[in-house]
Amino acid sequence: MKKTSGFIALTAIAAFFAGCAGNEKKSTTSTTPDTGLAADIKQHIAVLANDSLLGRKPFTKGEDKTIAYIASEFKKLGLEPGNNGSYFQEVPLVEITSAAQDMQIQGAATVALKPGVDFVAATRREVDTLSLKKSPLVFAGFGVVAPEYGWNDYKGLDVKGKTVIVLVNDPGFKAEKKLFKGDTMSYYGRWTYKYEEAARQGAAGVIIVHQTEPASYGWQVIQNSFSGAKLYLQQADKHFNRCQVEGWISEEAATKLLSSAGITGDMRAYARKPGFKAVALNSTVSLSLKNTLKYSKSHNVIATLKGTERPDETVLYTAHWDHFGVGKPDAKGDSIYNGAIDNASGVAAILAVAKKFIQQKEKPKRSIVFLAVTAEEQGLLGSEYYATHPVYPLNKTVADLNIDALSDFGETSNFSITGKGQNDLDDYVIALAKPKGWDVVGDETPGSGSYYRSDHFNFAKVGVPALDLHNGSKSIQRGEEFGKEKAKEYNEQHYHQPSDEYTDAMDTKGMAQTANLMYQLGVKLSNETTFPGWKKGSEFKAIRDKAMVK
Repeated sequence: MKKTSGFIALTAIAAFFAGCAGNEKKSTTSTTPDTGLAADIKQHIAVLANDSLLGRKPFTKGEDKTIAYIASEFKKLGLEPGNNGSYFQEVPLVEITSAAQDMQIQGAATVALKPGVDFVAATRREVDTLSLKKSPLVFAGFGVVAPEYGWNDYKGLDVKGKTVIVLVNDPGFKAEKKLFKGDTMSYYGRWTYKYEEAARQGAAGVIIVHQTEPASYGWQVIQNSFSGAKLYLQQADKHFNRCQVEGWISEEAATKLLSSAGITGDMRAYARKPGFKAVALNSTVSLSLKNTLKYSKSHNVIATLKGTERPDETVLYTAHWDHFGVGKPDAKGDSIYNGAIDNASGVAAILAVAKKFIQQKEKPKRSIVFLAVTAEEQGLLGSEYYATHPVYPLNKTVADLNIDALSDFGETSNFSITGKGQNDLDDYVIALAKPKGWDVVGDETPGSGSYYRSDHFNFAKVGVPALDLHNGSKSIQRGEEFGKEKAKEYNEQHYHQPSDEYTDAMDTKGMAQTANLMYQLGVKLSNETTFPGWKKGSEFKAIRDKAMVK
């Protein structure tokens, strides 16, 4: 991909996009005009979610246009380039497009499962072709090894050369007795963990059973998000440390497969039984993948407002700019995944916050860094790259304030902190919200594992206190039931779908509320001398404590 260079080009592109905002094909009329922060956010979403950006997929012309627009807005505000004179940080990625043949299950009978219908499968290994040949299938429960919970689904199991079938989420979800964190997903429930653990165990393949409730999204999300081209950070070993095949199987196909080995009824209850041991399914799987490889660089976009007294200490704002590009058409024939909510809203919010910092009379004592990251939808890759290749020292990064997918149904009287209870930033937000009579709650859907699904997690992993704040469900104008219904509607009908697009009817006042809270938090953090920390019991506390030892 060719990176756009020169701000003449950036300015021209920005001007072109400004014209696009009024040409959106599905606009309607808003009943109440948005002003101030809300208007700024709305204008940015209109540009970032315009069809001309082609769904903002990395490695495409959509990336060129997107990062050019963001950088031009940073420059227009007067923010300095954040990476040694550049607004861009290169992120080396490999794009792997895996085309799968039918999955052949051979046991008492041979069954052919259809790619994209019954299963999706891919590989991280950078090879032209790859084949699993009669790999023995094993049901390994939840695929979890968690010593602190006394849980080991791989105990006594040698999976070398074998393919494991594992369940999504962790044993605690909807369990009759308290296991793990109950309905709140632990990292052991995250699909990324399942792949990592299977690789550590030496499995040839790993296939996750999709179930809508414990996954928190439908099978169509898997079909759209886990098929086609996928991006990975480049690695020296070309990802040969990972399983040959990583995939998902539909619940219907998995039920038939497990029943053939005598596992019937509730497969989750079966895997939760005390003393559970992995079950050989008395069948094998064969699968061939043909890969197309493309090496290139995507880009994080980064800008800085230098602090007046402690410029080496930074408060970091993050939001991912990417989405899924052009893909499978929906029922209406729309194939552009515009990602208006996810996450044009977040990028729009940090741009609006940046404007407020520029406009304030007293400049912050600590530096403020604005980071729009790439490839979140491909596995939080842009933020992972920054967190492992930081431009600013992590032990002097005060906090990461992340914004991802803000709701568009107006102002609310409550706000939601993903992973509430992890660090001191929660207390700051509560203190800011309380005088206005606003409530601050934890995850409204704790079983979805949201704490591990956005870019703040990569900063938490390296010890930086990280906050992911969302507007809540208590609509001030229409009540809580309305807000919950709108959230449900988005999750079921628009999340990772072409229908997540801009309309003039978007009410961005709730987005502005959240952005303003994040701005006020940043102001406070930027003028303090202390550093927020992790609360006792957080798995990230020890990492931060070690990093802060001088």
